[in-house]
Amino acid sequence: MVTTAEAKNILAYNVKTLRQSSGLSQEELADRAGLHRTYISSVERAQRNVSIENIFSLAKALGCDPRDLLKPIQKK
Repeated sequence: MVTTAEAKNILAYNVKTLRQSSGLSQEELADRAGLHRTYISSVERAQRNVSIENIFSLAKALGCDPRDLLKPIQKK
C-alpha cells in the first residue's frame, strides 16, 4: 500500500518529468491546465493533495493519460 506522502511524491515526479520532456515551463503547463503557476510548483514539490479533477486537467495539458501521472517511479 502506498502512503499519502509516497503518492504525492509519485505524482510530483511524474508531472515534473512529463512537463520537462514536453519542453513546457510551469507557467505554460498552468495555462494549458487552467491552473495557477504556483499551484504547479507546489504539485511538483509534493506539497499538494491534488484533486481528481486537477489530475485530469494536468494529464490533458501534458497530452497523457491520467494513469501516467500515478505510475510508480521506476528505479533504474
